[in-house]
Amino acid sequence: MSGRPTFGARYAAALAARGRFCVGIDPHAALLSQWGLADDVSGLERFALTVAEAVAPVCSVVKPQSAFYERFGSRGIAVLERVVATCRDAGALVLLDVKRGDIGSTSQAYADAYLDPAGPLAADAVTVSPYLGFGSLTPFVETARRHDAGLFVLALTSNPEGPEVQHALTADAAAVPGETVADRVLGHLRGLNAGADPLGSFGAVVGATVDPGSHRLDTGGPILAPGYGAQGGTAADLARIFGPAARHVLASSSREVLRAGPDPAAMLAEVQRAHAELDAALTDPTAPA
Repeated sequence: MSGRPTFGARYAAALAARGRFCVGIDPHAALLSQWGLADDVSGLERFALTVAEAVAPVCSVVKPQSAFYERFGSRGIAVLERVVATCRDAGALVLLDVKRGDIGSTSQAYADAYLDPAGPLAADAVTVSPYLGFGSLTPFVETARRHDAGLFVLALTSNPEGPEVQHALTADAAAVPGETVADRVLGHLRGLNAGADPLGSFGAVVGATVDPGSHRLDTGGPILAPGYGAQGGTAADLARIFGPAARHVLASSSREVLRAGPDPAAMLAEVQRAHAELDAALTDPTAPA
């Protein structure tokens, strides 16, 4: 253990202090063009650091999508390193959206790259895919525990292709009638988070537009809900989908904020609007202060 609070504890404190809205710092080529920037490393740097400096001081979590930096090679990764450092210096938790999923030593290498505080890309948490089997994530789990970092594991995503895997019945569904692959993933997360106080460090990714059906979405850990805002998910949807677990939900969006740039004040206004909307919809008026 690193000696610092667990990711779950840091996450709970961050949401209490800075709200439930996460901004994705995703430098799409179209957004660079909209900002009047060239689709090159210079444009990437100007865009990403402008966003980081505008939103990281007021967001609980920021989520850079690694792919938009990787496409520029080593110089793009250098920009990502600066974005991570800028956001952490501003007091935000950094969730690096990498969606890695592999096995054995390769999985361990990914975990070391993103979760070891000694590394230049060290983040507070990363996104991972369990679809090589949940056990393939063991190096990530162990590394996260060692460094008091976090994971967000894909469970019920809102992309239209997701259900063919996530809604499939597990191989031993006869023993657990009706259990889907997503249910199994959520169950594994409940096991990892068992006994954690105030919150576990192993989160689920559940889309803000999914049908919750009979899934048990409260895993005792964080919940990342992408799809809020421009992709159609509303604060009311989050309250309906997650019910009592909504207190652990981090709503994620990028386009609504990023399209307000390059004016930092306009991006800040979008963040503040989202904070107010989410706080009104997801705060339980019966919960103790």
